[in-house]
Amino acid sequence: MDNRRDIAKEIARIYCPMTPLGIDMLAGILVPMKFQKGDTILKEGNVCNALYFVEKGMVRQYYYKNKKDVTEHFSFEGRIVFCIESLLKQEPSRLIVEALEATTLYAIPYDILLGLMVRNQEMEMLYRKILEHVAISSQEHADSQRFENASERYERLLREKPEIILRAPMVHIASFLQMTPETLSRVRGAATSGSNKSNAPRDLNNPWWTNSNPK
Repeated sequence: MDNRRDIAKEIARIYCPMTPLGIDMLAGILVPMKFQKGDTILKEGNVCNALYFVEKGMVRQYYYKNKKDVTEHFSFEGRIVFCIESLLKQEPSRLIVEALEATTLYAIPYDILLGLMVRNQEMEMLYRKILEHVAISSQEHADSQRFENASERYERLLREKPEIILRAPMVHIASFLQMTPETLSRVRGAATSGSNKSNAPRDLNNPWWTNSNPK
């Protein structure tokens, strides 16, 4: 239970300040889960019934289009991952979530969270802040795909989430950036040669999918 309280405090620090009572309520519903590299956390066709906080490791969300594996998002330490459409509609997910590394997650069961939100304003605020960050960062990612060229998309990822560059397979990074592995190789080569340098420090405090500072 002590470790779950530490995790609850970390979630509150990242997303939404909470009182000791609120932290205890959150800690009380956290469910620890462990996965090995390559394990499937959520299968296509299953309903997403929880939000998952990544304590250790890296996961990705992906789907199949024209029989090709397309990466939609990465999440690592300090991020929360869930399939938003499946969660909110309680319908089968079209996305798959898999562990790219040995990963420890803490699940926040959706049905229990909804029940606590009725009784506790802090839990409602936490849920709202998580959804806000998901909406903002999803829009930022979509805008990047629409308006930035391949080099700019790579530079943004290198600047804002260097952990993905360092830890994820290049084939998954390429599909996430909507480019071929060959294009990614050329872009990386240009950046490495010195035409586009980035020495941004690693930032482990930003929540999942966003580089904005939580309020």
